[in-house]
Amino acid sequence: MLKSFKYRIYPTKSQRTKMNQTLELCRWTYNETLAYRKNAYDSEGKSISKYETHNLLPKWKEDKPELKEVFSQTLQNVQERVDLAFKAFFRRAKAGEKPGYPRFKGRGWYDSFSYPQMGFKLENSVLKLSKIGNIKIKLHRPIEGKIKRLTVRRSATGKWFACFSVEIEDLPIPPWKDGAMVGVDVGLESFATLSNGEKIANPRFFRDEEMELARVQRKLSKALKGTPERKKALEVVERVHERIANKRYEFAHQVGRNLVNRFGLIVFEDLNIKGMVKNHNLAKSIGDVAWNMLVTLTSYKAANAGSMVILVDPRNTSKMCSRCGILVEKSLSDRVHNCPRCGLSMDRDWNAAINILRLGTQSLQNARSPAL
Repeated sequence: MLKSFKYRIYPTKSQRTKMNQTLELCRWTYNETLAYRKNAYDSEGKSISKYETHNLLPKWKEDKPELKEVFSQTLQNVQERVDLAFKAFFRRAKAGEKPGYPRFKGRGWYDSFSYPQMGFKLENSVLKLSKIGNIKIKLHRPIEGKIKRLTVRRSATGKWFACFSVEIEDLPIPPWKDGAMVGVDVGLESFATLSNGEKIANPRFFRDEEMELARVQRKLSKALKGTPERKKALEVVERVHERIANKRYEFAHQVGRNLVNRFGLIVFEDLNIKGMVKNHNLAKSIGDVAWNMLVTLTSYKAANAGSMVILVDPRNTSKMCSRCGILVEKSLSDRVHNCPRCGLSMDRDWNAAINILRLGTQSLQNARSPAL
């Protein structure tokens, strides 16, 4: 089982310079590798493997001696990223999706480098990186398992983080918390409504910061390009965005942990978020609530807590009466479900959450029932 541990690191000024140079050299290697593979296919119809691109590195180091200042496996990992980008491109093309050909990386659009197997060492509160030096690291929690890979990442605001990918033994899954079940209807009016009637308020982090964000963006737009004032204004804008993202991430963690601690079966709708954000009237609000983040974090926590997360088809969960099953048409402005057949009148989101739970339990029963 693989697990990730992320820590803040505090490089010195000279180390930050080296790390920024490493990112730029990795970006150069990425673009050169992409160009080489693209030209080989365009001119000869030949597909280049990642191992063939590895063989180019010695020659590139002769022509560009600065590359010798980057750990060799780090440069190989860059070429592996190009290979993964091409594999994803062909997979999407084969599936009939919009493929999205791998793009060249512009300045500032390459923000991490990796040590896949070696070249780093962690001792107490010091992280030793090959070609860079010893960096102070804040280990706010112990690392479990065997470290397999290290990725050093620079945030938009200039903070640096060490992300360790570790291998741990598969832990025995706790007994399933049978009996405690909940359906979760995520929304915009409320962040989520549970099938037991509870509502989780929508914190609207982006909306709360929108005026502040608009103020600093106006200041950025007035600053002349290439000036120190514009660089400083851009840093302020990025800090606001980072603050919003951190609040949203922490909130999703807390909600997910609460659900996992209380319920054995947690049922969400399998929503097509990409399709939903195409509605420009709702895109900003949908992006602000980050439903996918909640589902992902809850699923991750449930796997180690004896809980189960199920995704169900969202069709008609809002329309269907949770008592008699008929479909009742509603507009987005209709906040109450009123059934003309059985007379049920209740909050529309609560009604939907009950339907979501019913679909989840049916799915679970079908999976457990023996095949006929």
